[in-house]
Amino acid sequence: MEFSFTSVVPCWLFTLRLTCISATRCSEVGSFAQSKCHLKMGSVLAASSPNPPLAPAGGSPGGPGMTVPPGFSMPPVSPVLPSGNAAPGQQVEAEGPLSNPGTFEECHRKCKEVFPMQMEGVRLIVNKGLSNHFQVNHTVMLSTLGDSSYRFGATYVGTKQMGPAESFPVMVGDMDNSGSLNAQVIHQISNRVRSKLAFQTQQQKFVNWQGDCEVRGEDFTAAVTLGNPDVLVGSGIIVAHYIQSITPSLALGGELVYHRRPGEEGTVMSLAGRYTGSNFIATLTLGGAGAHASYYHKANDTLQLGVEFEASTRMQETSVSFGYQLDVPKANLLFKGSIDSNWVVGATLEKKLLPLPLSLVLGSFLNHKKNKFQCGFGITIG
Repeated sequence: MEFSFTSVVPCWLFTLRLTCISATRCSEVGSFAQSKCHLKMGSVLAASSPNPPLAPAGGSPGGPGMTVPPGFSMPPVSPVLPSGNAAPGQQVEAEGPLSNPGTFEECHRKCKEVFPMQMEGVRLIVNKGLSNHFQVNHTVMLSTLGDSSYRFGATYVGTKQMGPAESFPVMVGDMDNSGSLNAQVIHQISNRVRSKLAFQTQQQKFVNWQGDCEVRGEDFTAAVTLGNPDVLVGSGIIVAHYIQSITPSLALGGELVYHRRPGEEGTVMSLAGRYTGSNFIATLTLGGAGAHASYYHKANDTLQLGVEFEASTRMQETSVSFGYQLDVPKANLLFKGSIDSNWVVGATLEKKLLPLPLSLVLGSFLNHKKNKFQCGFGITIG
């Protein structure tokens, strides 16, 4: 089960996705490795959380798919410069230094951003900036399927400037009306090393915590995640990621997941490759738990397309999904739609009511096989 919360500050959008990983689910590490219950950098179990608020036009969602903290971006497109030895009118790819490929879990992110995020009920979000470094938000969620809830969140951004759009440390937290707390701290230790710590409580009980350390080189990224370690019981989960730029367009990497609890332990390994073209990104992940392939294509400035294929060896299931995103800047409108091989059709419509600090979103999903329909309506102020 997954939950998420969103905090917004002026000129900042942080969407931190918190994912449940418990020792009792270690037996399901197969699906864990293919993002079914994936332990991601900066993720942690959340007791309950509303659906993410509206993404800006052309932006990225939260969710299993959702935007990430500053500095987590797709690698730039390979430059194409004229060569001194090339014939007139010919251009060849520049032989410059390789760029950083980003993180392993970002490989499929660009494609996932195209798909709409499922929503249900009524959601009201009010954001209030108290200063350039501190912001609070209030979220009211009314649901017909689950419990209605209220959440209070706060975000603090430090004064350590690491780039034009990066400041550290970043501290984010929220608490619901039952007293359950989710919190996360992100800090840039040096120019190449970044650390994260996330924890969650369920009412008065401490549930989970997770620590991450990430090292970014000129052309590689290495990361280690430690989740729910218990020295007395001898249980925990360790995830190691590594991704390397081979050429300006090609990046290869791997993931190793190790879990242990009394009477049981195991490992799952996955390999990934990503090719970045001028207007497309193709990614493939293969492992003992299954396969995941995605293709992202930017047709023009307003239309983006995405296709995903997923196969699970544990569930013996496969699925194919197609999604698209249509951005109409002149109308401040963003539309996303999707359909998959299970005959689930969904769409979201987001509209900014400028010059008012107000955004509206409408969403609906229809499952033809199960004859189920759900829709949602959201308002974001500030």
